[in-house]
Amino acid sequence: MFAVESRSLTKHYSRGRVKALTDFDISVEQGKIFSLLGPNGAGKTTFIKLILSIVEPTSGDGLILGKNISDPSSRLKTGYLSENHRLPEFLNAEQFLYYYGRMSGAAGYELSKKIPELLKKVKLFDKKDLKIRKYSKGMLQRLGTAQALINDPDIIFLDEPTDGIDPVGRIEIREVLLDLKNAGKTVFINSHLLSEVERLSDEIAILKEGKMIKKGRTADFLESTGRYKISVETGRTNDLYSLLDGKNISYSKKDSCAEAAIEDNAVLNDIIDKLRSEKIIITGIEEQRTSLEDFFIKVVN
Repeated sequence: MFAVESRSLTKHYSRGRVKALTDFDISVEQGKIFSLLGPNGAGKTTFIKLILSIVEPTSGDGLILGKNISDPSSRLKTGYLSENHRLPEFLNAEQFLYYYGRMSGAAGYELSKKIPELLKKVKLFDKKDLKIRKYSKGMLQRLGTAQALINDPDIIFLDEPTDGIDPVGRIEIREVLLDLKNAGKTVFINSHLLSEVERLSDEIAILKEGKMIKKGRTADFLESTGRYKISVETGRTNDLYSLLDGKNISYSKKDSCAEAAIEDNAVLNDIIDKLRSEKIIITGIEEQRTSLEDFFIKVVN
């Protein structure tokens, strides 16, 4: 059973003139971090709103943990953090989480134990008495993430969870999401911060103008460039260059290394053997791959 499935899920507005999402099919495995990417207006937020029945589909349907999205019980074990969420600023963190916890059906005595744990998880326990109006953007995102976890969901939907957060805050959110995955939770992320997605995700799908462009494991998006960065000990760089010249291999010179076009593994191993035979210490060999950002721009354009 998949955590999330959609079957030809479609949402059109203005009598079909605005095609937010068209015939969208997707399946997300349980216990994975899945990221949906796309430029602004691609349909990412529309998909989450459809799967959570915030808006009604024009056609098609979907499943959450095997239950049709038309069944309200399908959402009992879900958590959701919307993009550009607004929190009641007159409350503090404890009051806010208690309010949302009670709305989700949790008993008061359960929340008295759960809220401190959640605040510690998102590193806000020392700010629990501070009014939300005084929170920074990063603190608001972390508190919003805690809200999405208040009912101990099996699936968490996060729409741009690290948007507007500084690098330290992104690392903290990343740690929370990895902890959730390790606990067997499914995390569904909408994001345009591709470096974060690349670090976190098990699987990725790319949307453009409401249609699927590509779906696969993260590694499938990181294509080899056919180049390797070969580093050697200081003072032996010229020997490396001479070896590459002798094999007619194209390369660019870097500090104590060369970035060389080597598409054949046999040739790479021959270079390694030659360097070792000449007692040149190899300090690093790194395959150069396209980043998710490079792939995304190429595919979307």
